[in-house]
Parts: sequence; C-alpha cells; structure tokens
Amino acid sequence: MQATFPYSLPPLPYGYEELEPVLSRKTLTYHYDKHFKSYVDNLNSILSNFPKLQNLTLEELLITLDDSDLPDDIQNDLRNQGGGVYNHWLYFFGIGPQGFTLPTGPLAQAITKDLESFDNLKRSLLQCAIKQFGSGYAWLILKNGHLEVCNTDNQNTPISHDCYPLLAIDVWEHAYYLQYQNRRADYVENFFSLINWDFISKRYETCLSK
Repeated sequence: MQATFPYSLPPLPYGYEELEPVLSRKTLTYHYDKHFKSYVDNLNSILSNFPKLQNLTLEELLITLDDSDLPDDIQNDLRNQGGGVYNHWLYFFGIGPQGFTLPTGPLAQAITKDLESFDNLKRSLLQCAIKQFGSGYAWLILKNGHLEVCNTDNQNTPISHDCYPLLAIDVWEHAYYLQYQNRRADYVENFFSLINWDFISKRYETCLSK
C-alpha cells in the first residue's frame, strides 16, 4: 500500500477466485473493489484539504490523531476512513490461498509463551470475533512486547492505542454476509484456513526490531 497521500488501492496479492470456497469471488470482489476502494477514496478526499497531514504515513496519522488540534468531526472522519484503509490492508494482505498452516519460528514461540498454545489463540480470536457486537474486528496484537487478543468497534484500530496489530479478522457484515448470511461463527472458523502466517510473522519480527 502506498505509504503517504495520495493513497492508492494496492493490487490484491491473489486472484479473486483463489480464496474459494472460504470466500467467494463475489464476496471478495464486493468487499475489495467497493468497500476498500471507498475508504481509500474518502481518505484522499479528506486529506486533500489538509496539506500538513499529507506527509504522514497512515500509521503516523492514526497514532497522532488524538493529540492533534483538528476539530472533533475531522478527527472522527479521519479515524473512520484512515482506519478503514489500514484495517482492510491488514485484512486482505494477512490472508491467502496457501491453505491451513501454523505459525512457526519466533512468532510460534511467542504464542506459546504469551497465549499458552495455538489452540488457545484460536479460541480467543473466535470468541472476540463472534462476540463483537455489531461491526468491528478481532485482532492479534503486540502490546508492550507481549501478544494479546482484543477487538475493536467499527474502523477503530489498535495502533491508535499503543498496540501493534498483527492479524485482523474483519467481522463487518460486508466481509461475509453475501456468503454466510448470519453465520458469523462459520465464517470465522473457516477464516483460519486462509491466514498467511508468513505475513503475520514478518510483522511481528519487524515490530520487535524497531
């Protein structure tokens, strides 16, 4: 994803049909081409009026937003649209057609240390995703050097709260409803066969090296 303004919709790193049967081509096309693109376009539209913000990376923008002197309504718009871009990027690039795999290396060791086991991580993520009221995300995050699981409402993102997000599970209805209707639990259970743990591991190791 382009780091600074104007933002652009990054090419999807796999074909629209490659995540079937977990995510159908129709679901993926609607989610990526309509919703993700809308957040990118809206964020660029807002930032076009604020030249001082255009040199910030998206992470810098989201981290410093609460400390800015922007009016509350502009902060909310940037939080919603900027979070929508960032969260969708993490979601789409954190999955792929490789099939069910397990974390390896330092990330696997950290999961065992901080979360007891992969099975416990999976149960915690499932619970967060299923119990999230309304729209939002379930997350695997790194906070103060330790792995944790949490959820956020709407397009809020953990990076705004001194956390480094590693894995995002989108539970907005547009992420699954065309295919799963009200069966969010089935969608989340099947989602684990798409997780790209190589991508997640690289984010983990990059954060530790900062």
